[in-house]
Amino acid sequence: MADKIGIMTEAQANTTGTGGADSDQSELAHSIIESLLDHTRVVSDLIALMAQALDQDTTRALTQTPQWQAYLESRRKLERTREDVDKFAKMMKQGGED
Repeated sequence: MADKIGIMTEAQANTTGTGGADSDQSELAHSIIESLLDHTRVVSDLIALMAQALDQDTTRALTQTPQWQAYLESRRKLERTREDVDKFAKMMKQGGED
């Protein structure tokens, strides 16, 4: 029972406090998203390197597939997502300062 009271007290403090928990959560969310974006960038770089190792005819055939087009569109979206993550992080920091 004491643990439950301690948890409730902590949760209540977080909702009425200075927003420290919200700031921690937004930093964690930002960190997770950045890690995923970074991993995706590394995978994309590897795919590009592997594509360079192919001969010209194979490369041409590969780049004409729907999968390659989907890959390129996904990369474009990820670039926009990275910008959105940065905007989100700035908004969360500004919200925590209020």
